[in-house]
Amino acid sequence: MPRELVAIAPRQPVLREYEESLLNPGEVRLRSFFSAPKHGTELRGYRGDTKDHTAPFDPERRLHVGPAGTPKFPVRLGNMAVGEVIEVGEGVTGFQIGDRVFGHLPIRETHTVAESRLEKAPDGMSAEAIVYSDPAGVALAPVRDSNIAIGDRVAVLGLGAIGQMALQIARLQGARWIVATDPIPTRRELAKRHGADVVLDPIAEDAGLVIKDQTDKIGVDVSLETSGTYAGLNDALRATGFGGTVVSSAYYTGDARALSLEGEWHRNQLTVISTRDANPYLRNHPLWDTQRVHGEAFALLQEGRLSVEGLIHPIVPFADSAEAYREIDEAPEKSIKLGITYDT
Repeated sequence: MPRELVAIAPRQPVLREYEESLLNPGEVRLRSFFSAPKHGTELRGYRGDTKDHTAPFDPERRLHVGPAGTPKFPVRLGNMAVGEVIEVGEGVTGFQIGDRVFGHLPIRETHTVAESRLEKAPDGMSAEAIVYSDPAGVALAPVRDSNIAIGDRVAVLGLGAIGQMALQIARLQGARWIVATDPIPTRRELAKRHGADVVLDPIAEDAGLVIKDQTDKIGVDVSLETSGTYAGLNDALRATGFGGTVVSSAYYTGDARALSLEGEWHRNQLTVISTRDANPYLRNHPLWDTQRVHGEAFALLQEGRLSVEGLIHPIVPFADSAEAYREIDEAPEKSIKLGITYDT
């Protein structure tokens, strides 16, 4: 029987067998050959300990209200999969057996889904680049909202998958000088390889102070906060020059004591923007919506204007995916974006 990766309880990933479903009209069955999870959004459900679970979001009031019940498990893990079509149902017109396809799908050996949930993989585009289209889209939204202009100095705080994409997109947008911060050495090294002018360890150094000193005591025009840590947001407030802009694409959890609104926030007349790629209306709606943002991000990857070289790490066989998934939560210093391969 085929297997899939699920969490059976908070922070308990396992591989379990499942029954192959019947192939209904309009459906396509594919065999996976590459998958990847999201290391931010998805981990909230995996841990089951954030406001999403304790006080669910009310979409009409647009605020969290609670209390909520116990988080529901098991939950499937994984965000995107690339595979090969092995069967097509009656009425399917867009795909045929042997096609290389992808979609937002969990980590499992096979998928049986409506053909509308799949897209054909472009010839010559790697599976690694395809699964990066999600973080690239998430990164494109804050860069667009930041209004980075030619010649701007930019800080990127947090160099996971989204931060690595934000760094490259900021350069495409016209940034002259980019500083990137992350406590994990491998991430800093990759950021340097992908275009950062300066990289900093925010644990070892006062990132705000160093960035001010490296910009003639002025600070950056724009800070892109992608770390999802209160310390990262605090560094962004300190690193940004008077009248500058801080754009956060993150969901913050945990201890907030690292964030101070006593000084720089009050004195430097900063514009602070919260952005999200998947809201019902983006700031420049109707010209831009989520579909267009992600379509543009995909095109940048397909054209090679965004590079994923070295940014899928580690890549492990499906048989080892449960332990590898556990590590992205418990030992984040060992990964950037997890990749899963399958025996074919």
